[in-house]
Amino acid sequence: MKEPYYRMDLARIHHEAFGDYADSVAPGVVSLLGAPCNVVELGCGGGALTRHLVAAGHRVIATDASPAMLDITRQTAPEAEIRALELPNDPIPNTDAVVAVGTVFNYLASKTDVERSLVAAARAGDLLVTDILDLSYGDTRPEPVDYFHEGHGWKLWTLNTLEAPDRVVREMTIETRAGVTHERHVNLLVDVEEIASRVGAKVRGSFGDEVLPSGFRVLLASH
Repeated sequence: MKEPYYRMDLARIHHEAFGDYADSVAPGVVSLLGAPCNVVELGCGGGALTRHLVAAGHRVIATDASPAMLDITRQTAPEAEIRALELPNDPIPNTDAVVAVGTVFNYLASKTDVERSLVAAARAGDLLVTDILDLSYGDTRPEPVDYFHEGHGWKLWTLNTLEAPDRVVREMTIETRAGVTHERHVNLLVDVEEIASRVGAKVRGSFGDEVLPSGFRVLLASH
């Protein structure tokens, strides 16, 4: 059985050290949503974006496949409704808008799963707002790249490898006072223009005024 992504140690580290991306895109996401409405957030992580959505007056159902992440979101954004949801098989609640930030769809196992999940998300709400990794993301990292991060009571070593033109693998070693754990994450890269045409979405370079990393695209679908 496949180990779930973002178990307890990595979930805590991700929330503590990598929430700046959600902070940077939040103004653009909130602007795209407009007036307060019902929002389903996919892949909410530890609630870094959720708290911005709640603060803007939206009624949020925050979902994630990681129980550890949901536990953090309960503390970060207690006003949100918290639910476990794993794509591509779990149904997405009907709502006014669906939001997914942090390249959530790239964590799926196949291009078919990505397209199927995007279609389901677009149908669940009047508006879909998400980011996604394009095949061009691989152009920025042709060789393995090592990263090291350290915080209060933890250390994180990450090796990013372009395993194939459409697949980035992150091998992570996490050291805490309790011991050492490992996680292996695979991100599937997609032809964003092609998949956008299939799901009826528009492609943008950003949510708002922020500058996204190379290879990141924004998809908007409305009906």
